[in-house]
Amino acid sequence: MQISATIISFNEAEKIGRCIASLLPVADEIIVLDSGSTDATVAIATKLGAKCSYHAFDGHIEQKNRAATLAEFAWILSLDADECLSFELQQSILDVKKGTVPADAYHMNRLNNFAGQWIKHGGWYPDKKIRLFKKEKGRWGGLNPHDKIVLKPGSKVLQLHGDLLHYTYDQAADFALQNQKFAKAAAIAMHDQKKIAYALTPYYKAAFRWFKGYVLQLGFLDGKAGRLIAAGNARYTFDKYQMLRQLNQKKDVR
Repeated sequence: MQISATIISFNEAEKIGRCIASLLPVADEIIVLDSGSTDATVAIATKLGAKCSYHAFDGHIEQKNRAATLAEFAWILSLDADECLSFELQQSILDVKKGTVPADAYHMNRLNNFAGQWIKHGGWYPDKKIRLFKKEKGRWGGLNPHDKIVLKPGSKVLQLHGDLLHYTYDQAADFALQNQKFAKAAAIAMHDQKKIAYALTPYYKAAFRWFKGYVLQLGFLDGKAGRLIAAGNARYTFDKYQMLRQLNQKKDVR
């Protein structure tokens, strides 16, 4: 079993080194597909032995599928530049490589760090993700910017031990800015799929998103961070459906 690790990047100089370093013990090659970074992202990746290529960004799904086409080996391990493998997850992947590889894909729990705090509730954990898969069995799909691996029918999936560590936002302001960008991308993607938002849609969708995360999924147990995340998720949901409503009315959301 040989693994091609793939990463897409844009101005990730502060985080990509940690990501690549965690992949070195398990990957047989590391591919970075950059979309025009103006910082030291590519220089850092190259110094650590990654194979770097460039393509203008045209969507998370498109870019990740493009990175997979550059892979030499049959197995893909896909990480974002702000993620890294925990030691336990590294060992779990190495155990799979040494064995008979009984599955077509593997999912892992992602543990998210928000402004220095590991978040264990509010729908942010275990945040299960498929990230290790046979190239012939899966590809990135979903709805931008929320991509996911879509496997061929009948594919066998098993769980890996250990966490995928995700360093999401250094401060709450970063969360708000990212949510604004993601809300617009999601609204455009939903509009392209002919989805409709009515006058009250943004309000009840946002209210339910807050209640689900903060109450049903115990976000309140994460303290102040839990409150900020619940409020941010609700605002993201409101903005997404509000912009979808504007697009339905043929208004510009830029």
